[in-house]
Amino acid sequence: MSSMQQGGRSPLEWATAACDTLMKQYAPGELPPARRWHYHQGVFLCGMEQLQEAGEELRYDRYIQEYVDGLVDDYGNFYFARDELDAIQAGLLLFRLEKRTGLRKYRIAADKLRALYATLNRTSEGGFWHKDKYPGQMWLDGLYMGGVFALKYAAAYGEDSLIGMAIHQERLMRKAMRDERTGLLFHAWDETRRMSWADARTGCSPELWGRALGWYGLALAEFLDLLPCGHPDRTELEGVQKAFIHALIRYQDEKSGLWYQVVDKGHLLDNWLETSCSSLFVYAIAKAVQQNVVERDCLHAALKGYEGLVGKLIVDDQGGVVLPDICIGTSAGDYENYVTRPTSRNDLHGVGAFVMACTALNDPRLAEKR
Repeated sequence: MSSMQQGGRSPLEWATAACDTLMKQYAPGELPPARRWHYHQGVFLCGMEQLQEAGEELRYDRYIQEYVDGLVDDYGNFYFARDELDAIQAGLLLFRLEKRTGLRKYRIAADKLRALYATLNRTSEGGFWHKDKYPGQMWLDGLYMGGVFALKYAAAYGEDSLIGMAIHQERLMRKAMRDERTGLLFHAWDETRRMSWADARTGCSPELWGRALGWYGLALAEFLDLLPCGHPDRTELEGVQKAFIHALIRYQDEKSGLWYQVVDKGHLLDNWLETSCSSLFVYAIAKAVQQNVVERDCLHAALKGYEGLVGKLIVDDQGGVVLPDICIGTSAGDYENYVTRPTSRNDLHGVGAFVMACTALNDPRLAEKR
């Protein structure tokens, strides 16, 4: 069996099975947390959108639109949290909907989310607080939650100033949160140094948490896809992603192909292999190979990670696909905080990331590099 045909199915077939399993379980508006504009649904549906684009399954477009239309009315009004970066992520679904349908309401909704950038609180250097209730804190998650939307909005509507704003956020995170020892980045940074987890000297949280690093790698991959050709910051971001991918690969578990919940501490017995971060890393590595950011040899790590993920899948009595070992939502903290977090099955964090990993590996450009 080839490395792209695991468990008798291709990556797109596994992605289809994963999406179909959740579609059978939940009407679009019932995706948990039900009837909310939330990044959990946004991540899953962004994966579904990529699958639709790869496979031309119009039922996925209909499912995504039904989720959005259940929350956004005919005038572009909808309820969303106005004090956090997380609320912006589901807005990634609006651009394709407007282009496909021509309905003005999706642009109006996108404009409302774009307006948050002017009202979100910021650090002394202009970094967005992750949420108002976390004063002075930047979280690695935020680059994906808020940054990718900025570049998509710029690409769709010509507001190029948003590109520089998003890149500034990445630079601030890298400046404050990068760990020189590993080449990776800490989960969070507190400018005020008031949080119990904040290092008194650096302000950083103490651990390298898998899913936060996954959001960061995903964001960089999307930035590179969305940056205009010849953009002056492209070379810098390519270098950042290359170094990041090489650092990730050093911490891949040799036996399973997966990555640990606390990425650099796989030697500790209470640490465990986590599937959502592993999926995001597979995606980021595969995209970096596609984008000619890293050497084609790095594709081996993505394929090994994919094989490990497929090996984790459970097929239930109804033929549905279940992805286990997904860490639930998690705040910054110490080592014990991460390794004692509960896990879930088919959490939208994990299924969305897995679908993205599968669609990235399906890209025909990778066939030329194997």
